[in-house]
Amino acid sequence: MKIAVVGTGYVGLVTGTCFAETGNQVTCVDIDERKVEKLRKGKLTIYEPGLDVIFDRNTKEGRLKFTTNLAEGIKDAQVIFLALPTPPGEDGSADLKYILGVANDLGPLLENYAVIIDKSTVPVGTAEKVRERVAKNAKVEFDVVSNPEFLREGVAVEDFMKPDRVVIGTTSEKAKKVMEKLYAPLVRQGNPIIFMDERSAEMTKYAANAFLAMKITFMNEIANLCEKAGANVDDIRRGIGTDSRIGKRFLFAGIGYGGSCFPKDVQALEKTANEFDYDFKILKSVMKVNEKQKTKMMPHVKAYFDGDLKGKTIALWGLAFKPHTDDIREAPALYNIKELRKAGAKVVVYDPEAMENVRGVVGKKVKYAKSPYEAIEGADALMIMTEWPEFRTPDFDKMEAALKNKVIFDGRNLYELKDMRDLGYTYFSVGRPLTPKGE
Repeated sequence: MKIAVVGTGYVGLVTGTCFAETGNQVTCVDIDERKVEKLRKGKLTIYEPGLDVIFDRNTKEGRLKFTTNLAEGIKDAQVIFLALPTPPGEDGSADLKYILGVANDLGPLLENYAVIIDKSTVPVGTAEKVRERVAKNAKVEFDVVSNPEFLREGVAVEDFMKPDRVVIGTTSEKAKKVMEKLYAPLVRQGNPIIFMDERSAEMTKYAANAFLAMKITFMNEIANLCEKAGANVDDIRRGIGTDSRIGKRFLFAGIGYGGSCFPKDVQALEKTANEFDYDFKILKSVMKVNEKQKTKMMPHVKAYFDGDLKGKTIALWGLAFKPHTDDIREAPALYNIKELRKAGAKVVVYDPEAMENVRGVVGKKVKYAKSPYEAIEGADALMIMTEWPEFRTPDFDKMEAALKNKVIFDGRNLYELKDMRDLGYTYFSVGRPLTPKGE
């Protein structure tokens, strides 16, 4: 099948590359000439584990191509994916200017029947708007389908190639047959393709992300209560996670969620609710709690240093919003860097993948270390912001020699309390008892 993917951001590049891997001829279109030129030269523009292997294979075998020319990119395409940014506007609603702009351009360029697919996360009613824009100048038949993505950064290739489910919103039997053929290689193990109307498909993506954000936030609220009540959130997580009605995933307490999806999608769903005059109280609480949770370690840091951080050097391990990605959008680390600097502290940071992205935002306001141990050399304390695997089993002897004080403020609960106690660290974590030095 000949496929066009408009937009080579995270979703577009993964989508295009993975469909090329299943034997399709894919052309990715982007207006960014520098990005397209880089991709043509075989250089990925995002970090995603496993993507490089299939990207290299499909570009070399000629199934994956790139262009800045929309007409060239969609020529003879049976399927056209719109994988364009939907950034939050000033009022929190998803900004559809990129999607609707391309929809305007597509109409006169279509030469044959095509299925136009909204792959971006978009509000209810977007498919109808896209259809109207394309129809203004279209001379051939077409269908507009909603096909939201459910990719987790860090495991996106696996999620795409082995999806839990594929959600497709369409009322067209012709489009349905095209979509069944397109996704057939990915659902051979029996995972379902779920067909529904376009509005329901659009709402499904927001509902899924909002529910997961709510689940994370609920556990963070439980963790905050545990700290006051003298309970341990890890025990509670195990106690409720074994209940099949609840499940084990998204129950780890920490310093809040970030990234490109949860914050934006929760905000956009709340905005949609407002448009339909519905007061979605849970979503408002989720956003409020998560915003505060990101810097929940700061009061502990300030208290440990008797309220005075001036001249103190604080090391941060982890900058990305989650491990296995270089994405720093809404990352808790950025909020903590801001608060630490406001309090007069010097900040040294380390992350395996996200350093350059942070440098582009923060610049020279922090020091960038080449390794975790360089980051803590001479530091007064360590804060852990991201649960990268390499932070889970560090050389504690090496750490003890590097840190001025044996104190760790762990926003991701990486270490066992008993181990920290035995090692003599003052160890602050989320929703668990404090482990004071010498206890």
